[in-house]
Amino acid sequence: MKQKIMFCILLMLLSSADVALAKSKKKRTKKIHRTETVYEEIDNFDFLYADGYDTNINFTTADDILSQATSFIGTRYRSGSKGPYSFDCSGFTSYVYGQNNISIGCSSRDQYARNIPIRREEMQPGDLVFFTSPHSGRNVGHVGIVMDFDPITDTFTFIHASSKGGVKISHSNDGNYNRRYIGVRRVAK
Repeated sequence: MKQKIMFCILLMLLSSADVALAKSKKKRTKKIHRTETVYEEIDNFDFLYADGYDTNINFTTADDILSQATSFIGTRYRSGSKGPYSFDCSGFTSYVYGQNNISIGCSSRDQYARNIPIRREEMQPGDLVFFTSPHSGRNVGHVGIVMDFDPITDTFTFIHASSKGGVKISHSNDGNYNRRYIGVRRVAK
């Protein structure tokens, strides 16, 4: 008889513990849901862009673009080459985006004209960055893909096919890139 009473007490304790655990899980789920909702509202900056452009780049695509681009580091430069064994600057950018089923244009001038202009401070990984070249005067002559932007120093890193060194990563403070900077474009989806 004593064993039956002990067994009943044990069952009552376990069932009350299960009810308390279930209530605890419900409360946690509600807290997580509230946190996600707040995050979604804070992350929505569409009101900043009144001109109708969707300037948010798909970060999965940006990661894919940069992963593809960095896989070519060290590939040699060759004028007019569109890859994959050698590249010129616009051949490199169009090839990398093309591997992700995105058409951005063939030449650096076409890529500059075809894609969405944004301000330098809006620069994000995956955007196209444009420079003059020694032979282009003040016109577009070189293009790369933004890898990182530091808004505090207003500097960025980019990957590009350079006539000196092939596909490589450069900093906006390297050489004359800051002086030759023309603008940045967000790729139209």
